[in-house]
Amino acid sequence: MKKEKTPGAPLTQSGAKGVYGAGGRALPRRAQKFPLSPKIVAHEPHSEQPAAAGTGPRLERRYYIDVVRPRLTPPQLMAAVQADLPQFSPALLADFERTRGEAGPLRVGDEFHIKILGPWNGSVRVTEAGATFFELVTLEGHPEAGRIRFEAHALDGRADALRFEIHSVARSRDGLVAFAYDTLGGGKLMQEATWVEFCQRVAQASGGQALGPVAVETNRHAEDGTTQQQHSHG
Repeated sequence: MKKEKTPGAPLTQSGAKGVYGAGGRALPRRAQKFPLSPKIVAHEPHSEQPAAAGTGPRLERRYYIDVVRPRLTPPQLMAAVQADLPQFSPALLADFERTRGEAGPLRVGDEFHIKILGPWNGSVRVTEAGATFFELVTLEGHPEAGRIRFEAHALDGRADALRFEIHSVARSRDGLVAFAYDTLGGGKLMQEATWVEFCQRVAQASGGQALGPVAVETNRHAEDGTTQQQHSHG
């Protein structure tokens, strides 16, 4: 007697074979980067590269998208993101590969190498991971020096809506990177395109309807104490 196949694991469980949006529709998935073993081959750890170690203005950026009537709660949505972080990043712009830690949900101490379009490759480490958030710090050699936080939470004043946001605080690694990455603007535009699409993919995975485009806010804190603000939509 034939055994019936077990349906694929739901989005909210770790170890799922894919990431699904509304109606069980699968999101595009790149080739699996992990070996079959749950253990990831670890490379030598790098030193953290906080914003204080960088140069030039301190850039504080927020990318966020609001979703109404999501099928997933903020903890469920964040569990999906943490279970397969590379799936939500556009591989052509920023391809995440885990180099330290075990396959599956994020844990503090996990590390990823990011192949970034152009000469901008770098690595990050997980410094915080909770039910509705996680945070990464850049490591030595990354073009930026700083931290980036990902969070999902209920939208203020809306019981039927949530917000997913990415908040980064960073400076350029050195003067050369500051000139090429920020002054010329190529790196900045590529970074914005990466995180805007990341937010869009998370919104799709929630199963709800986006209330609008991804909002982008930038606060540029100069070394002379002045601050410039910029608001746009992705």
